[in-house]
Amino acid sequence: MTDTKNLYDAVVIGGGPAGLTAAIYLSRARYRTLVVEKDRIGGQITITHEVVNYPGVLATTGEALTRTMRQQAEGFGAEFKIAEVTNLDMDPNEDGVKIVHTDKGDIACHAVLMATGASPRLAGFEGEEDFQGHGVAYCATCDGEFFTGKEVLVVGGGFAAAEEAVFLTKYASHVTILVRKDDFSCAASVSEPAKTNPKITIRYNTRIASIAGDTALRSAVLENTKTGERETWKPAGDNETFGVFVFAGNTPATELANGIAEVDDRKFIVIDEHNMTTKPGLFAAGDVCNKALRQVATAVGEAASTASEMERYIKAQQEATGLTPQVKEPEQLPAAPAKAEPAAAKTQPGGLFTGDVLAQLNAVFARMETPLVLRLSLDDRPVSTELRGYMEELAKLTDKLSVDIVVAPEGDDLPKVELCRADGAWTGLAFHGVPAGHEFTPFVLGLYNASSAGQAIEDADRAAAYAIDRKVDITVAIGLSCTMCPDLVQACQRIATLNDNVTAQVYDVAHFPSLQQKYDIMSVPCLIINDGEKETVEFGRKNISGVLELIG
Repeated sequence: MTDTKNLYDAVVIGGGPAGLTAAIYLSRARYRTLVVEKDRIGGQITITHEVVNYPGVLATTGEALTRTMRQQAEGFGAEFKIAEVTNLDMDPNEDGVKIVHTDKGDIACHAVLMATGASPRLAGFEGEEDFQGHGVAYCATCDGEFFTGKEVLVVGGGFAAAEEAVFLTKYASHVTILVRKDDFSCAASVSEPAKTNPKITIRYNTRIASIAGDTALRSAVLENTKTGERETWKPAGDNETFGVFVFAGNTPATELANGIAEVDDRKFIVIDEHNMTTKPGLFAAGDVCNKALRQVATAVGEAASTASEMERYIKAQQEATGLTPQVKEPEQLPAAPAKAEPAAAKTQPGGLFTGDVLAQLNAVFARMETPLVLRLSLDDRPVSTELRGYMEELAKLTDKLSVDIVVAPEGDDLPKVELCRADGAWTGLAFHGVPAGHEFTPFVLGLYNASSAGQAIEDADRAAAYAIDRKVDITVAIGLSCTMCPDLVQACQRIATLNDNVTAQVYDVAHFPSLQQKYDIMSVPCLIINDGEKETVEFGRKNISGVLELIG
C-alpha cells in the first residue's frame, strides 16, 4: 500500500515560470505539490537581464521574477527537489498511482505536469560545438564582457537576437546580426532598436556555414540563403579574434514523453482542450508545447489554466484510489511593508549592505556554529582595496568572523580571501577577486557550510563526496554578472566543505587574464578539475551531482 506520507498529488517537472505558476495554484488549492528541477529553479528566463513586458512589473530581471514566484509557491506549501527525472511510469500501479523516477529516487503521485521548457537550439554550422566556450556563446548577459572591444556576430532573427544584439553593443566594438530571411520574425518595436543602432549591421538572407580558428575564432564562412554564394568573413585588424552569439530558438525538452504521449513533427508535446497530453494524468504547459508566442506571460497564463484542469483530475483520482496525500502546512507569506524603509535603515553599518541584506546575513550568522577567519592576501591593485573593505565591513556585523591580512607566497593569484578556521587551518574555500554581484550569495553560503553542518543535500551526493579518496583541486572561473555561475560555485564549495581532500577556488576572470588566456575562457562558468593525474575543463551550469560525476 502506498504510504501517503510519501505521496504527492502533483509532480511538476521543471522549475521555470510555467512550473512555478502551476505550483502556486496547486498548492494554494491545498494539493500536495512537488517541483522537480535538474539544474536551477527559474529556468531559461534567469539569464534574461531585463524583463519589461510582464504585466504589473515595470522592470525586473528574470532571476528576480522567478525567485519571487518560488517564494510564493513555498509560502503556499509547495516543495522543491533538485533531481533529474529519468523516466515516467504513467500507467497506474496496483494502488492506482503513477511513479516518477529520478536519479535521487522514485516519487509516487496522482498527476504529472511537464513544464520542462526548451533549451537553446544549436545553429548547426560547422565548428559550432568545437568552439563552445572559446568564442561561441548563447548568453549575452553571462559572456558579453569577454568580447569587449571585439567584433561579434549574432545568429538569429527573432526577439532574443534583436534584444541581445543591442545589449552586446555595451561591450563589442561592432555587432553584425545574421538573419536567415528577409526580415526579423519578431515585432517591429523589438527589432527597431537593433535596426537603428549605429554599432549594429544587419545582413539579411545570410547564415554562418562554418567557423575556424586556433585557440579562438579567426574567421567565418557566410552563405547567402537565396543564392548559395559564400564569402570568408574576418574581423577588422590583423589576426583579430571575434565572438559568435547564437539565438536560434529553442528545442522543446520532450524526451520524457517519448513512447508515452504524442509529440508533433517539431517535437512539441500535443495537448487537448484540458491541457492534458494523450496519456491520462500527464499534463503539459509552457514552452514544451507548440504555441505562437513564447513569453513569460503566456507561460504563466497557460500554467494557471493547466493547474485548474489538474485539480479536477487529482480530486477524481483521490476519490478513485482512496489515497489523499498529507499536505504540508503553508508558511505565512511576508506581509507587504506599510511604508518605505527609512533611508537610515539602509546604510548600516558602513553603507555596503541594505536593511534586507543585513537581515539575511544575520540569519546566516546565527546558524554558524564555529568562528571563521577571512584570511586576505592582497596586492597594490584597487581591487585589493575593495576586497579588504568588503571583508572588513562583513566582519563588523558578527563576532563569528574576523579578518587576518597575510603575505601570500610569491606567484599566488591576488587578491584573494581564504576561509579559515579559528586555528588558521584552511577550509579549502577561496575567492580571488571580490565576491560581489551574483557571487555574494554563494560566498555567504560558503561561510555557513564551512562553519556548521551546512545545507542539506541528497544522501547519494553526500556519500559520493565523502568517498573522494584523492586530492582534487577545483577552480571555477566566473563573471559577477553571470546568473548561471552561482549554482556551480555552490556545488563545488559544498563538496569541498564535506571532504578535506577537495579544494574549491573561485576566480573572477575579469581580474585574472592569465587564467582566461591559459584555458581560452570566453564563456562562464568554466569548471577546471585537477586531481593530479588529469585535468578536466567543462563549461556551463552544473549541480552538485554533475560535479561529482565529473570528479568520478
